[in-house]
Amino acid sequence: MSARIIDGKAIAKEIRAEIKQRVEQMAVRHGMRPGLAVILVGKDPASEVYVRGKIADCKEVGIQSELIELPVEVTQAELLRRIDALNADPAVHGILVQLPLPGHIEMRSILERISVEKDVDGFHLYNVGGLITGDTIFPPCTPYGVQKLLDHEGIDVEGRNVVVVGASNIVGKPLAVMLMQKDATVCICHKKTRDLAQFTILADILVVAAGVPGLIVPQMIRTGTVVIDVGINRLPDGRITGDVDFEGVRQKASYITPVPGGVGPMTRAMLLHNTILSAERTLGERPKSFKLSAL
Repeated sequence: MSARIIDGKAIAKEIRAEIKQRVEQMAVRHGMRPGLAVILVGKDPASEVYVRGKIADCKEVGIQSELIELPVEVTQAELLRRIDALNADPAVHGILVQLPLPGHIEMRSILERISVEKDVDGFHLYNVGGLITGDTIFPPCTPYGVQKLLDHEGIDVEGRNVVVVGASNIVGKPLAVMLMQKDATVCICHKKTRDLAQFTILADILVVAAGVPGLIVPQMIRTGTVVIDVGINRLPDGRITGDVDFEGVRQKASYITPVPGGVGPMTRAMLLHNTILSAERTLGERPKSFKLSAL
């Protein structure tokens, strides 16, 4: 068998079209558009690429974007001051601080300074806690994107064995909680898991977000597994690859996401979704929070 390739680019395009329609309806009804502020500290090449993509996405759907570029030596106090100003600006509905930050800045303090109502990345402690209780202001973008990929393909997680490889606060842990809210049976593996294959071979759905190129090979999955590759790794020759041996694993899987073109575009689409959602809430068109089971 050969797996059905889940085209994240095409699905994200559909989502952007729907968001663009919502933005235009908002402009007609209320004379306003959602606003997203992106803070970029330093000149990290990868971060610059990511930010340019996010700004381009905003332009495509009609969201107003503001890029705030700060020098790498900016103080934590100045960065916090910038965030405070954006929190107070009614034209800004979403605030994103591009990671990673320079070593002299405490990331947690920065992320928690962003207003919960504008934390469209879903990284604030309040939003993370909301995942556990079953409702949140904003779900984190990458796990939300994975959830939407599964929904789009009609892949039901209820009662299924889901193995998540990677226990980061940004992807692995929140995704595991979101899938449990859908009644999946979830196992999280991490860098100290012994004999990883004994866990992955049990998966009906395998999500890999470990940051290790080619970590998952065909003999580690059973025939018919759904494989979602969240990893993005740049090889010495400049090529981008995921955490899964794509060509090998696709011969056994039932569904598989490519890298690039799988989860990545969905992460950016969910950022736009959270931004329009924030603007709609300011107008009283959406509840402040929603149940994860409704995602």
